Amino acid sequence: MQHQRVLVLDFGGQYNQLIARRVRDLGVYCDLKPCDMSVEAIKAYAPIGIIFTGGPNSVYDETSPKIDRAVFSLGIPVFGICYGAQLIAFTMGGTVIRAATSEYGKRECTIVKETPMSEGVPSKSVCWMSHTDLIEKVPSGFEVLAVTDSCPVTMYGDPVRKIYGVQFHPEVVHTEYGNRILENFLYRVCGAAGDWTMSGFVEEQTRILKDKIGDKKVLLALSGGVDSAVAAALVHRAAGKNLTCVFVDHGLHRKYETEEVMRVFRDEMGMNLIMADARSRFLQKLAGVTDPETKRKIIGAEFIKVFEEEAKKIGAVDFLVQGTIYPDVIESGKGKSAVIKSHHNVGGLPDVVDFKEIIEPLRDLFKDEVRRVGTELGLSDSVVWRQPCPGPALAIRIMGEVTEEKLETLRDADFIFRDEIRKAGLDRAIWQYFAVITNSKTVGVQGDFRTYENVIALRAITSVDAMTADWARIPFEVLESISTRITNEVEHANRVVYDITSKPPATIEWE
Repeated sequence: MQHQRVLVLDFGGQYNQLIARRVRDLGVYCDLKPCDMSVEAIKAYAPIGIIFTGGPNSVYDETSPKIDRAVFSLGIPVFGICYGAQLIAFTMGGTVIRAATSEYGKRECTIVKETPMSEGVPSKSVCWMSHTDLIEKVPSGFEVLAVTDSCPVTMYGDPVRKIYGVQFHPEVVHTEYGNRILENFLYRVCGAAGDWTMSGFVEEQTRILKDKIGDKKVLLALSGGVDSAVAAALVHRAAGKNLTCVFVDHGLHRKYETEEVMRVFRDEMGMNLIMADARSRFLQKLAGVTDPETKRKIIGAEFIKVFEEEAKKIGAVDFLVQGTIYPDVIESGKGKSAVIKSHHNVGGLPDVVDFKEIIEPLRDLFKDEVRRVGTELGLSDSVVWRQPCPGPALAIRIMGEVTEEKLETLRDADFIFRDEIRKAGLDRAIWQYFAVITNSKTVGVQGDFRTYENVIALRAITSVDAMTADWARIPFEVLESISTRITNEVEHANRVVYDITSKPPATIEWE
């Protein structure tokens, strides 16, 4: 079944993936495509609506992205956001000027003319602005639909041609009725049926995979992360015992993670799951290594070697499954290059596995959609909502050399941190949180004895897409409980510090 689709044309704005996610959350499938997509390609895609995203450019710059005016003659509804709204106005004969002052943050928006786009939106509400240019005059045939004190064209449109634009960002949570405006465009302007659901996706993908796989052999590298776990569960539903999963235990996983992977996927789900115990191999390779990039390269190379050894035992397979998700394959807004991760879940595997074709059952989904699919498939919250962890796992959350002693200390500290966050009911509110064992030791007093032990750093951030992040304001009493437990229960740790650095200037991980 072909779902109704909306096309989101990417003009380089920071919220573009968020726009696509909002559309899907409202029950309509959409794709984020480069802004230089041709009119012929747009017609072939056959969307029920087109959204132009924001972007950092000015419409008057020679190098700024433009749009073919023929798009507006296709009879397809169009909705421009921020730069997208300016571009529609500029292309169709309106006037865009440099604002007297750049406008960022919350503004009160006043609806001056009712249209399907404003249905259910109060006459006055808060919207989120982020722009330097603004629309001074709308094109012929268009009307001003909303204003703010400093922006004379906050919303404008032509209900007959079903073309609209807003200067603000409806996709961000700071715009009070932003979701309603997007919903109005999808359902009242485009006539969406709302046929995009995760339960429907699971049923459809299961059928497609069954038809494709039949009785052929399938191989998957199960990392234990959310993407590979959900991919495994989905393919297992379609392929059963024809799927073989390989889990490489490199000894760098978090506390109880290896045991949970084996329990959930082998014991409870009955998957054909092979565990390769390579803990000593990885520790030997990492001995004496302190540079984080060297650690990454060693772990990546050794992982491939271990997986290759296991793959050779299995022999040739027909399909290799990868947990690639939608952000991995989105092309850049400039339309000049594709920004695609080369490694997906496990780097280099296609070079070492004898297979005929790659299956990527989650490549159309965002991370939050992947989690919902996992829930639909019956995976437990402990798997579906597992905290993200980089490929090298705890090896890059240990500053300096990786040793068994440091691993045990970090596992225990990290487990306590996650356990207390869960008990405080903050586990869904915080984007990511983990412990780091620093390369510093400090003097302390534990019991009646002087100690000289490791400093544990806690990192917790809030974010939408991990491109930018702010440090999470964890209540002091929760931090106190975490610190008390770590310094009392964890060997070789006598001090806890909390990282209050945003991204930028810092990154999320410490290494």
